[in-house]
Amino acid sequence: MKSTHAALALVFSTFLAGSPAQAGPEAQSLFDGQSLDAWDLPAENLWWDVKDGVLKAHSDPSLAGSILWTKQSYKDFVMELDFKFGEGTVDSGVFVRDETQQIQIGISGSLKRDMTASPYIAKKGYPVEAEGVAELLKLDDWNHMKIQAKGPEYKVWLNGKEVMTYVSENAVAEGPIGLQVHPKKEMSIDFRNLTVTEQL
Repeated sequence: MKSTHAALALVFSTFLAGSPAQAGPEAQSLFDGQSLDAWDLPAENLWWDVKDGVLKAHSDPSLAGSILWTKQSYKDFVMELDFKFGEGTVDSGVFVRDETQQIQIGISGSLKRDMTASPYIAKKGYPVEAEGVAELLKLDDWNHMKIQAKGPEYKVWLNGKEVMTYVSENAVAEGPIGLQVHPKKEMSIDFRNLTVTEQL
């Protein structure tokens, strides 16, 4: 009888280990280091280039600025990316589902100081400020950012440490993810290892 129970337990545990439900959603690449197939490039692209496995973003001569949107829309998701500051006054960020909700990367145009990992909400400004960023942020090297958007709640990790949680009153339920080159700024910024995991 004991051997029968042991065999059943082994079969059951093996079934659970191999069950797709246990694996969870998989991360999808948004940039393979070679192409921008996952993104909706502007018709006359002056801002976004791929070189040496890096997505390079930079201002255009007229400083019009640009937003690079994913082709796919998302509800709840976790996005991860590496970024490295380039030249000029870097004012960039990740738009969450639409242009009114952003996680800042670099210098705030309104506050004139670095607000990396803080949320910028249209008509609200920066309702909260990410904590401990000055100690974590690498100005001359790659930084890793993780953004979790779960309904109206946004969480951000910078270089492995959670630095911000915010619940947006006017969050959008579904939409694409965007990267920004801010208008009226001479700047450049590099991105790599961009992935998104949809949360079911």
